[in-house]
Amino acid sequence: MEEHQVPAYFERGTDGPKVILAGLDGSDSSWRAAAYASGLARRQNALLALVYVQPYLAGGAALGVPVSDTDTGIAEQLLAEIRDAVARVGNTFRVRWEFHTFRGDPYNGLATAADQLTADAVVVGSSEQAGHRLVGSVAVRLVKAGKWPVTVVP
Repeated sequence: MEEHQVPAYFERGTDGPKVILAGLDGSDSSWRAAAYASGLARRQNALLALVYVQPYLAGGAALGVPVSDTDTGIAEQLLAEIRDAVARVGNTFRVRWEFHTFRGDPYNGLATAADQLTADAVVVGSSEQAGHRLVGSVAVRLVKAGKWPVTVVP
């Protein structure tokens, strides 16, 4: 008789997703990704984690810009837009959601968020920048990491 052991580490996707992470930066494709992820979260009764990654300003500290205060206006604006959208749909479309802000470059920020929030799936919008065809988009890098199912929304 074969003996099977239960792994002692966190398993993703065994009983359906519990946390679906959507990257949000205010672009049209990121809003579409958030809408798509919210539908998944509603149907799966999962938590929707909306994540904005605040970029570091490389020379900001040298120029006297307080690094901890950079870009907070965008996060506040995104949160206000999310709350407005939730209010518009009212009780017709209910989903549990949280908004999180991480710092860093988009790939590392989303990867850190997915790890810390134990995301079962990551949803991002397709890149709208032409240079990503040469270097690789955040979505491609997330897929290549192979740690989470990644959905790229056009």
